[in-house]
Amino acid sequence: MRYTERAMNTPTQPNIKLVKTEAYRENYSNSVQVRVSVWDFFLVFGTLEQQSETQVEVKNFQGIYFSPQQAKALMAILQQNISSYENTFGEIKLDPKMATATGQVN
Repeated sequence: MRYTERAMNTPTQPNIKLVKTEAYRENYSNSVQVRVSVWDFFLVFGTLEQQSETQVEVKNFQGIYFSPQQAKALMAILQQNISSYENTFGEIKLDPKMATATGQVN
């Protein structure tokens, strides 16, 4: 087989084994803050609790850094799954006030 013939074949996918380490945790989050720099994206997950009409408390519990490439891959897979969810259950409605919210950029 010549080199050009091998290059045109579809590469085989490796077997992927998912392993949960002792540090693995699952949590619920209804708050995500995003910080962006030239080198990475930083997502901070937490839970938001309305203390009163004028007071909101966010308890952050996890921060994760992503490379720009991994952030874009995450965006694509989330969009694919959101589209699938909406096709099954209907449109996900957002609070109109959230559409104009902007985050801090570092």
